[in-house]
Amino acid sequence: MSKTNIPPHLNDRIVIQTQDFSLSEEVNLLEENNNEDGAVVTFCGRVRNNNLGLDVKGLTLEHYPGMTEKSLQKIILTARKKWELGRITVIHRVGKLFIGEQIVFVGVTSKHRGNAFAANEFIMDFLKVKAPFWKKELTSEGEKWLDAKSSDTNKAQEW
Repeated sequence: MSKTNIPPHLNDRIVIQTQDFSLSEEVNLLEENNNEDGAVVTFCGRVRNNNLGLDVKGLTLEHYPGMTEKSLQKIILTARKKWELGRITVIHRVGKLFIGEQIVFVGVTSKHRGNAFAANEFIMDFLKVKAPFWKKELTSEGEKWLDAKSSDTNKAQEW
């Protein structure tokens, strides 16, 4: 099992792993002994059963160890420059995943909800287009590697 955990900042966690994660445990870690932040915003992405009009049976995610973590660190540091933030957690799974399984978790705390919401969305938007993950879908028409969607690229450019 692959598991990498590199902290770029004292209050940040970046984890790349094959195993699933617990949403409640991750929220608890963001909140534990954290009385200074009034906002906790989380996002969890899951494998859905369709994409681009095709039935999806599952997917495989690959990454480049070391490069991926550095890329995520840069995204988080950029978010920290834009907003006053407390704790940040990014978990991304790799390997073979099936319908309904969790892929990604982004959790952000801040004193105020606006910063936490904006930073969470920013991190997720940039993760989709800047982090070196490769996704191969198993569809009703066979396997195919996916490129970043132009809508994701456009959304990241809005920031």
